[in-house]
Amino acid sequence: MSPKTAQELKEEGNTAYKEGNWEEALSKYTEAIKISEDSKEKLVFYKNRAAVYLKTESYNDVVKDCSQVLDETPNDPKALFRRAQAYEALEQQEKAYQDARAVQNLDPKNKEVQAMLARLHKIMQEKIQEHSRTSGKVEQMIEILFDVSQEKEKRETSANNLIALVKERAGAELVVEKGVIGRVAQLLKTEKNKEIRLSCTRALSELCKNPLKVKPVMQAIGLPWLIDLMNSTDASQVNATQYTFQTIINTLAGMDMKNEKKPDAFLLEENKKEIDSTMVVLTKAITSRSMSGICRDAVVELLLKNIDYKCLNWAEKFIRAEGMTKLLELASELEEYHYESSMDTSPNTRMTTAICLSKVYECCYDEKARTRYLEMVEDHLRDMLLSPEVEMKVRSAVTITTLLMGPTDVGNAIIGKEGTLEMLLVMANTEDVLQQKVACEALIVAANKKDKCKAIMTQGTDILKRLYQSKNDSIKVRALVGLCKLGSLGGTDASMKPFAEGASLKLAEACRRFLINPTKDKDMRRWACEGLSYLTLDADVKEKLIEDLPALRSMLELAKSGDMNCLYGVVTTLVNLTNAYDKQEILPEMVELAKFAKQHIPEEHDLDDKDFVDKRVRILAEEGVGAALVALSKTESANSRELIGRIFNAICEMQDNRGLIVQQGGTKALLSLSMEGTTKGKHCAAQALARIAITMDPQVAFPGQRSYEVVRPLLKLLNIECSGLENFEALMALCNIAGVSESARQRILKEKGLALIEHYTFEHHEMIRRAAIQTMVNMCLSPTVVSLMEGDNDKFKYMFLCTSDEDEEIVKAAGGAVCMLLSNSEKCRKKVFDALDWQEILQFLLSHANPDIQYRGTVIVYLLMTIDKYTAEKIIDTHCKDALEAIAKIDNPEVVLPQAKEYAYKCLKEAAKWKFIKDPDATDD
Repeated sequence: MSPKTAQELKEEGNTAYKEGNWEEALSKYTEAIKISEDSKEKLVFYKNRAAVYLKTESYNDVVKDCSQVLDETPNDPKALFRRAQAYEALEQQEKAYQDARAVQNLDPKNKEVQAMLARLHKIMQEKIQEHSRTSGKVEQMIEILFDVSQEKEKRETSANNLIALVKERAGAELVVEKGVIGRVAQLLKTEKNKEIRLSCTRALSELCKNPLKVKPVMQAIGLPWLIDLMNSTDASQVNATQYTFQTIINTLAGMDMKNEKKPDAFLLEENKKEIDSTMVVLTKAITSRSMSGICRDAVVELLLKNIDYKCLNWAEKFIRAEGMTKLLELASELEEYHYESSMDTSPNTRMTTAICLSKVYECCYDEKARTRYLEMVEDHLRDMLLSPEVEMKVRSAVTITTLLMGPTDVGNAIIGKEGTLEMLLVMANTEDVLQQKVACEALIVAANKKDKCKAIMTQGTDILKRLYQSKNDSIKVRALVGLCKLGSLGGTDASMKPFAEGASLKLAEACRRFLINPTKDKDMRRWACEGLSYLTLDADVKEKLIEDLPALRSMLELAKSGDMNCLYGVVTTLVNLTNAYDKQEILPEMVELAKFAKQHIPEEHDLDDKDFVDKRVRILAEEGVGAALVALSKTESANSRELIGRIFNAICEMQDNRGLIVQQGGTKALLSLSMEGTTKGKHCAAQALARIAITMDPQVAFPGQRSYEVVRPLLKLLNIECSGLENFEALMALCNIAGVSESARQRILKEKGLALIEHYTFEHHEMIRRAAIQTMVNMCLSPTVVSLMEGDNDKFKYMFLCTSDEDEEIVKAAGGAVCMLLSNSEKCRKKVFDALDWQEILQFLLSHANPDIQYRGTVIVYLLMTIDKYTAEKIIDTHCKDALEAIAKIDNPEVVLPQAKEYAYKCLKEAAKWKFIKDPDATDD
């Protein structure tokens, strides 16, 4: 078969366009553009593709295709008009107005253009008026803000007003037009007032949300200046500037990570220079010696957020810009070596660096790239170890620890190198406190795999025991954690105990002493938590800890501080306490097979039964674990976010705990967790949200905008890869949210949720199917859904057929949906008769033993009989007449509801009106 010509592809594209098949049309036009060699012909294909992009609301692509045409033929009316429509949708009214005027000059009688010009002219006039009104405000505000002799309160108010001003289109234009940005940049170099600095920074971020203003702002202030602005010890200032940086990146790339909006290819290409410059500036800043620790953390966080292939795919460019070298240099920093040339770091720097290293490794897609990554790490460590100085050996151990916390494959490969583990053991066995400390930390993190654990147990247990006798608490607690980790080698298997019976409880008691001692610093307590994270794999230790409220509260208080160094220890301990880890299902057949093969069979501890787990979960909820998890959920580590999601979900499994989680601020954190992280983590967070939405009024649990934001994660649970329980709970939650308001229903529709909900109305599982149909009932309150049911499809017919289901709850739900649809749609009333079994269905409803179902049947019949005389006759000529007469005569409310009796009477009156039956009110003469 010969390949299709460009014209044939165009015709197929036209057919697909007429049928509303946008994906097919787009594919055909794109293919035609690729193979066409005729430049004039190609321009037609570009215009046709732009028309499809308009339908799919890909407005930047419309602008790109139309501009391609207009570069060749500047007066093409179709290209001008389509670009004008795109500009209008992008709220670039000036450009839209310019193109529309050009079309009017070419085609004065074009009514669509006339209507567009009328709209745009009105907007332009309003902008002119708004501009003149705002101009005075700007002048007054500028005068006060930049006059340092003014009162402090007045200047702070003016700075806050600047934020509000730049949110308005006219205000933003005036601020740029009058050169206020440059003046703000100058002001912030000398301004001492923290509130004014913060407000001006926030104003910049608001201004940078505007695609037309972001480049002028960047030119006026410069990225190095923005780094200087972020270089502060004030966390609020650092966070505000970090947000400004991310806003600039988002606007330039057309992405929004919060709403899962990926970068726009057209904008990426158009703004490539600015985006790459941002990456280079951030990369160079990693090892700046003049930078504060929290500012450095913010720089690394910005890189790791955007380096992913789903975002800006910076990994390769980052490596070329020597980003890996800088990260590895940062990974070796420790506070004991503090020189004038040292980098300032925060308690969270090592963890943030580890996550960033891990993210870069994840973005190395092929084996070649990953091998190169490992070689860079090996070269860096080799250069350090070639030095005879002890400091370099210490720094190399710290780097290995950081790698084991981040890209574990790389860390394990380094530990597996001949001599590395031996070097750490030798360092741990010296009398040098610093060497002991860093070696202990590396050994603790290295003992993640059983082969490493066994090697360390064989060679290092005695060393760790000796170090545990140290008078230096920092060494003692690290050695303790090492022993705890080795003692947890058996995991949750109650039959495996590497140390003697009772050793785990003794180690737990030692950890407890460090944890509850108020004289110990936060670092000591953090290490104690890490020790417990290994020991609480033992159910005896779990029960001991949950009953020890002082220790439990001390751990939760440590988590609430937001110190990310305690993240692993606290979160893992909580996962163990709640049994929120995945458990391998043990089949009886496999047990018998294992016995026959004389293989070890894991045993579950009696204290891990559901009753004990539920008790632990309840205590944690009452002690405020939600607030602790909220503080720790700010981590960028995907694995840690998954663990936090698991804990939240385990707590929300118990209905009584859900209100406590809402009170402790859990819903906001859960929304964030459901959007970013591992697939399992996002599902756990979404399921926790679903459980909250089932139990509580969504307007209370998710106030304001959150009631709409929760829709997307819930819809993610309507996936065949999710469990039946997740599907069911998501549907129940969506049912409640759909009943809140039309705005909530529209959000579900916008997120393409209706098709997902409808899919589950065909589910074999009765409970899931029931939940889906109940959700559809609330969705039918939307006029949009009513219109869809009226369309040329079987959606309404299926819902009507569901009213004869075997499950009474499904019948009630479907009956309620049909009642709503019939009361709001004449077309749906006529569609009832498309079902071949409509008579049997109506009779089934009217004669049902359940009074609620019977009531729905009478309403449906009444709504049908009010269509016209012909329809009334068709219904009354069936057995429905006998059923209606019987319902109308029964006075027992337990058998027939008064409302059903009333509607049955109305049906009979309607039939009597057309003389089909005798009037029920008539008396016999």
